[in-house]
Amino acid sequence: MKDLVIILDFGSQYTQLIARRLRELQVYCEILPYNKFSAVDKNVKGVILSGSPFSVLDNNALDLDLHPILNKYPVLGICYGAQLIAQKHNGKVLRSEKREYGKAKLSEVTDDILFKNVQSESQVWMSHGDSVEILPDAFEMIASTKDIPVAAYKSKKDAFDFPVYCLQFHPEVTHSLDGKNILSNFVFKICGCSADWTPLSIVEESIRMIKETVKDEEVLMGLSGGVDSSVAAMLIHRAIGKKLHCVFIDNGLLRKNEFEEVLDSYYGLGLNIKGVRAGDRFLNALSGVSEPEAKRKIIGKLFIEIFQEEAKSHPNVNYLGQGTIYPDVIESISVHGPSVTIKSHHNVGGLPEILHLSLVEPLRMMFKDEVRKVGLAMGLPDFLLQRHPFPGPGLGIRVLGEVTEKKVRLCQEADSIFIKLLKEEGWYDEVWQAGAILLPVQSVGVMGDERTYDYTIALRCVNSVDGMTAEWSHLPYELLAKISSDIINQVKGINRVVYDISTKPPATIEWE
Repeated sequence: MKDLVIILDFGSQYTQLIARRLRELQVYCEILPYNKFSAVDKNVKGVILSGSPFSVLDNNALDLDLHPILNKYPVLGICYGAQLIAQKHNGKVLRSEKREYGKAKLSEVTDDILFKNVQSESQVWMSHGDSVEILPDAFEMIASTKDIPVAAYKSKKDAFDFPVYCLQFHPEVTHSLDGKNILSNFVFKICGCSADWTPLSIVEESIRMIKETVKDEEVLMGLSGGVDSSVAAMLIHRAIGKKLHCVFIDNGLLRKNEFEEVLDSYYGLGLNIKGVRAGDRFLNALSGVSEPEAKRKIIGKLFIEIFQEEAKSHPNVNYLGQGTIYPDVIESISVHGPSVTIKSHHNVGGLPEILHLSLVEPLRMMFKDEVRKVGLAMGLPDFLLQRHPFPGPGLGIRVLGEVTEKKVRLCQEADSIFIKLLKEEGWYDEVWQAGAILLPVQSVGVMGDERTYDYTIALRCVNSVDGMTAEWSHLPYELLAKISSDIINQVKGINRVVYDISTKPPATIEWE
């Protein structure tokens, strides 16, 4: 079995980043709520305590009995984790006079294995309101900064059965320039982990687990053409072959020619798949509906109905395949509990219960970038692997207001031109997500000698790592001008193009 590092989550906004950094080092790790440590397995090589929005000085501070952890595994405490360790061992933690947030430089760095290959005066990222003022007797300082005397400390020799390291700064954030080296030193030199979380090992392990779970049963899976569902389907296909039954539903809200192109790709991969054309049913159901959440629910409900109809032709199926990825899992078990629903999802939510099927989720422990690497290792084409994220309800939420066949066509044509030019100019792979939004706004224009009164298209193009935050993409003016000109000249019914320069937050990537 592979080595495992456990990250105990105290609610930090950076907890997922810790996991991503370790996975980049090819070390397998899992995030658990701080109070769920008893559920871990025997392969644990080390434990990391995350930061937190809370203060250890609060009456309702998140508390944890550290004794069984500190005497069983190497431990790294980050920010709140470091302060909790200090407080639990009779050190002194005080509120800083002002919150320390931003860049700092390490000083008085000792010759310690944790800081091997770390530059002197290395830049680190601080984000805390409390500081460790007096170290516990069992610990010693190993680094300072200009503003705080204890930036890093460790347990003295023989104080615990395993070494304990504590950092006041966040090594997982890219602003900590040597942060990855620090994490590397912890997992490899201190915990003794192996770099065995590779795409090939993930494929082999996933196929083995699918076979153990499914055995001789059959699996039903709805595909969307997206990266997650495509990679999940290929893993299941590698494990059980034709016993996987895939369904790809055309809801009439896909991009131009997407249904045919994606279906052909799936056929080429050897998947046992059926394409279902149901665009008219979705458009009829959406007639007269303008409210975004109502549209999402209609699309989701009808998807389930059609999927149920297809499931009836597979009476021997006992499992439902899904492309759930690790951020979804983390969100559902977070310190704060399942997050508030911002918007309804469209696809197979609720299907396992409706169809009385057990779940198969081969991507359940993978981040998005790992999913792509696994797909690449299995030979999936770039057409599927490098596709931008596309919302489940499709153009149903990119045609703002009421959705009609004409509006969908306008949005498809404009979107097709936008994406085509991004690819031709080498920008498609440089951005996270791009798409055209048809606004429920008509304005006066002049084309030739005629006045027009046509629709407006908004172009949305963003850069992001995981979609949680996003910056608008700074596309060249010349490219934007070309896109605008081609859309207006080639798509009859559109006479104005605008570019969205909003960040997330406060805006979202999609408009509805």
